[in-house]
Amino acid sequence: MYKNRIELYRQLEEALDSKVLVYVTSDRTGFETQIAQDVIDLFINHLDKIGITEKISLYLYTRGGDTAAAWNIVNLLRQYCDKLEVVIPHKAHSAGTLISIGANSIIMTKQATLGPIDPSINTPLNPPIPNNPTATMPVSVEAVKGYLEFAKEELSIKDDMALANIFTKLSESVHPLVLGNVYRSRAQIKMLAEKLLINQITDPNKIKQIIAFLCSESGSHDYTINRREAKDNLGLNVIKPDDSLYAIIKAIYDDIGCELGFGETFDPRAMLKSPNGEYTITRGLVESLPGGSYAFVSSGRISQQIISTPAGQQQRINDDRMFEGWKHEFESEFDRKDDEASAGTSTI
Repeated sequence: MYKNRIELYRQLEEALDSKVLVYVTSDRTGFETQIAQDVIDLFINHLDKIGITEKISLYLYTRGGDTAAAWNIVNLLRQYCDKLEVVIPHKAHSAGTLISIGANSIIMTKQATLGPIDPSINTPLNPPIPNNPTATMPVSVEAVKGYLEFAKEELSIKDDMALANIFTKLSESVHPLVLGNVYRSRAQIKMLAEKLLINQITDPNKIKQIIAFLCSESGSHDYTINRREAKDNLGLNVIKPDDSLYAIIKAIYDDIGCELGFGETFDPRAMLKSPNGEYTITRGLVESLPGGSYAFVSSGRISQQIISTPAGQQQRINDDRMFEGWKHEFESEFDRKDDEASAGTSTI
């Protein structure tokens, strides 16, 4: 809980000589949460209370999300500080990597990983998921590029007519407007990465090499980049924490992981044992010492229903989601002191 982490945040700020802002999106199975635009106002609330300062350290755990939101987050943070640092306790993948390369430095633990920044497109025009017509399948930018390169390079197809037929076949499965978005997104992610990397790398050729690796040469969106590769191979400004700093970073991660249920699987049948089958699960956090804690939560009620089918009676578990969104879970000590001071005065 946030109250348990207050002292750890103080220790981290002292160790880094910085103001700490925490952003975590859960990857718990069934309750995965992504970086999104709805977090921008929460960042503003925290940053207004932090104020303009020399250095901000963003403690970040995420599997990714909206690249435009990641770009906004980096630029917003830089409005409030001269030096931006990202602290990665474990995972900062995809859009999280985009945020990280926009910092002046990256603190990575021995288990911390970055990942490729090749985006996926998901619109109502995307191909439907088989046996689930209400959901659409994300289209990976690099997967489309890989399909066309496979035809030209691996199969050695050079004939213009044959290549046109291959593209036509692709457009039968993926809407042409989605393919257009794929091209635009690929160009955009490279442009954003180039603008962000200048905060760490000054050599234009090195920047192009890093972007090429993060966008395509890594081979798969699931590829993970550990601390040594990020520093020695890519040339990012990566800092290894000493033992005392690592202990603070790890203690914060362990406490957050316990609250968000990292590594746990949501079992709706187990929820039937709780009062009225109700549950509340935290799926994301934005926290700081002066700003308190905002939590992204899902609340619902699990119920059991017996239905008749041709094969006989079967049990169906219903998940009635009653609330999903951000809540200001805990006020900071500063807010509480202000409230107490106000309660102790009277006006006429």
